[in-house]
Amino acid sequence: MTVKELADSRMFELVNMGENPEREITKPFCCDLLSVAMGRAPAGCAWVTVMGNMNTLAVASLADAACVVMAEESMLDDTAMKKAVDQEITVFKTDMPIFDAALKIYERLHG
Repeated sequence: MTVKELADSRMFELVNMGENPEREITKPFCCDLLSVAMGRAPAGCAWVTVMGNMNTLAVASLADAACVVMAEESMLDDTAMKKAVDQEITVFKTDMPIFDAALKIYERLHG
């Protein structure tokens, strides 16, 4: 599944479409500890988190995540939103719990 296909599914609300909507999503990744995500998030993942600050986007970029999904009604703060736009990082949001959002992505990837 590509980032665009995830956006088109309307599973989550699109907050910002990044530079590569045709990027393949490899797997979901759940983590709210930035230092762990920086070292363990797989390239191409859909990173599901509640951390809505600028550092989250920096880690998403360093880890080469395909997109970030803000779960549990969390939002990017204003500084992070500007960074997402400036750095063309795809961000979604949902009111689902982290696990449920990641499971939806997993199910979509694996039919």
